[in-house]
Amino acid sequence: MLFAGFPLVGGDQLLLHCRSHRLLFHTFKPIVISPFIVRSSSSSIKELDTSSSSEAEDDRKLSSTLSGSVSFPPVKVAKRVVLVRHGQSTWNAEGRIQGSSDFSILTQKGEAQAETSRQMLIDDSFDICFSSPLRRSKRTAEVIWGSRQEEILTDSDLREIDLYSFQGLLKHEGISKYGEAFAQWQKDAPNFNIDGHYPVRELWDRASNCWNKILIHDSRSVLVVAHNAVNQALVATAMGLGTEYFRILLQSNCGVSVLDFVPHPEGGSPYICLNRLNQTPSSPIASGSSAGRKASNRIVLVCHGIPEGSDSESDNSDMPMDMLGTIQSQKTAELLLDLKVKSIVSSPRIAPTETANAIARVQEAADCLGADCVPRYVETKQMKELDIQDILNRSKKESIKASSLESGWVNEIEEGLLREIWEKSGIAWKSVLDELCKESEAENVVVAVGHPIFNIGLLGHCLNLTNEWMGSFHLDAGSISVIDFPDGTAGRGVARCINYTAHLGRWSIPITRPTQDDEEF
Repeated sequence: MLFAGFPLVGGDQLLLHCRSHRLLFHTFKPIVISPFIVRSSSSSIKELDTSSSSEAEDDRKLSSTLSGSVSFPPVKVAKRVVLVRHGQSTWNAEGRIQGSSDFSILTQKGEAQAETSRQMLIDDSFDICFSSPLRRSKRTAEVIWGSRQEEILTDSDLREIDLYSFQGLLKHEGISKYGEAFAQWQKDAPNFNIDGHYPVRELWDRASNCWNKILIHDSRSVLVVAHNAVNQALVATAMGLGTEYFRILLQSNCGVSVLDFVPHPEGGSPYICLNRLNQTPSSPIASGSSAGRKASNRIVLVCHGIPEGSDSESDNSDMPMDMLGTIQSQKTAELLLDLKVKSIVSSPRIAPTETANAIARVQEAADCLGADCVPRYVETKQMKELDIQDILNRSKKESIKASSLESGWVNEIEEGLLREIWEKSGIAWKSVLDELCKESEAENVVVAVGHPIFNIGLLGHCLNLTNEWMGSFHLDAGSISVIDFPDGTAGRGVARCINYTAHLGRWSIPITRPTQDDEEF
């Protein structure tokens, strides 16, 4: 759970480095960069003119997938982009399909969520804010932006997905009125066609266009406030993921996602890393749906607490946790109280085993706070497949410390060792899925505890990526990532959150960059 009183931002920690020129990122294909014009307005909000000729629009080709990432304009300095979805709206509360309509406004809960996000980001020195022009998003941006003097720029490309005739319908109305078309929207959105349009493909095209405008802006720290679907598309297109990832990268009301863009030493498209996904104002594991569907199966990836000696030249998970690591594991155990964990698997090393035991102790005590209660047993087991310390020990990198992992740190590991980690994590992912399938109850939760690099490998296999994408993710010590399976373990995993650290309170890694004018984040 996120508490606004905790200093989740600011600080003087170095969050972003790019020391190695041998970074493993996927190839890019070019896209035309569209200029934009800022129109003056009487308020503090300006609108970006993103209109283009109808001929250019007709010539624009839409694809259901993107192989690799689009080519983005180069950045001169490291740039951090913070994406926030608007707070709960009146139509969210009613269960109506909003699309790009502008009839709903923030509810009282939505206003409170926006205020929580403001507190999360209050110490950040954002250079600029881009917002959707729709009222629910614009109002959220105004709350978060607060008393900052810089103006908010609205961009129509940041509006929510265009759903044409579906907009305003309740679910049962969509089913009764559109039948087969509504079923396709729910089950095969990338190929869903309505009123002669492919909304998801159009959205991906729009998101790519947004990145061009955001990245050419002369700024280092950017706030973007928009909507569920468009924020999904922004994350996916930045990472080179196609429309098949729609509804896979969850965006909750006022959830915060962070992307880092690092200059390429030879110019051209920057290196891109997803620093975190969907850090929410409320608990990321509270009961609810994933992409509109009830999820009965869940895997929680926990990065073990910091081991002793992490301030030395190496980080050995076969050491007991230090005091900070112990605090991190306890905070994680408390967060997971919202779940009934069936089993916990961990690397056999000391630090992850201690983290797993801390979670198990709290879980077992949760149902036995009264005098006559019988403790619930949580199965804990060690999996040698989750151990990669021997591989890390062979790394030529001076240190891979859980206490000081920086965005893009995965790329400093030698390519051969990364391949080994990837192959081993693939075996482990199958083992973790098998563990989830063993449980026969309606709701099953398995927790896997390991080193951040290994959990990145598990995430990659879950999302059906290849090892070239490992450098596109970042995880911190003590963080959790949640994967839901709304269609069962045979279906696709939905990333509910990645690198969630708000539960660590004052010991968490800041969401955004420091306020100091440093050369690096």
